[in-house]
Amino acid sequence: MNDVHADERKVALVTGATNGHGLAVARALARAGWHVIVHGRAPDRVSGVQRTIAAETGREPEALLCDLASGPDIDRAAAELIARDPDRRLHLLVNNAGGVWPRRVESAEGVEMTFAVNYLAAFRLTLRLVDLLKRSAPARIVNVSSDMHRLVSLDPDDPDLSDRRHSWARAYSNSKLALVHFTRELARRLEGTGVTVNAVDPGPVRSGIGRNNGDLVDGLLEVLMRFFPPADDACRTALRVATAPELEGVTGRYFRFMVEKPPSLGRGRPTLGAELWRRSVELTGVDLA
Repeated sequence: MNDVHADERKVALVTGATNGHGLAVARALARAGWHVIVHGRAPDRVSGVQRTIAAETGREPEALLCDLASGPDIDRAAAELIARDPDRRLHLLVNNAGGVWPRRVESAEGVEMTFAVNYLAAFRLTLRLVDLLKRSAPARIVNVSSDMHRLVSLDPDDPDLSDRRHSWARAYSNSKLALVHFTRELARRLEGTGVTVNAVDPGPVRSGIGRNNGDLVDGLLEVLMRFFPPADDACRTALRVATAPELEGVTGRYFRFMVEKPPSLGRGRPTLGAELWRRSVELTGVDLA
């Protein structure tokens, strides 16, 4: 993709890189010369992506296996990545991984799965890697949100909707609004470090996000996906925010369809971002040093 800023010295980690939007981002970066770290949960799917990218570029990307529904596994994967190479650098983190669960399912830590995987995993992984990003500055973090965040408000005292009747659309939208608040709050806390943080909505993307749920919602999502743009087109916004030279130093913003848009912050207190941060620390046990 010719609108990706190439730099063979740059290293990028893309979560959820075995399918759809994440796979398209990883392939585009690799074709532009970036050293890519491919994250996924299933070893066979990750190795398949490694083979695909190696065939396209002549360079095999790294793999990072991790179950984002497990806090301890996120901690293990982050520590493993840092320990692999004492001279490790990380110039780009794309928090892309996400899912949809039609019924309320909880993670091993007792958090609703949509919130745990789509938001808390990004919060935890990013904070585990933030010192590495600082050492690699200038560096960028790109959080993949969605315009569905505009449909909900966020209660920092009940961020995973434990006190409400479960709805997959509400849970998904809630997780994406949390990512918007996380983006703004982390950008504020990282000001002056050389690490920028922005959120993007790629728009509708043909992917397998609802795959393996095994019910009517899964089937409906599969049908809808056939009418969505291919991931190679939809990933252009994330790639621009991740690599465009003119966006160096731009932070705390939200982009949709290649341009900056004002996000919705939900209805609530002006301190909501800080309150969500506090609750996220309570749920993960992780905070900035």
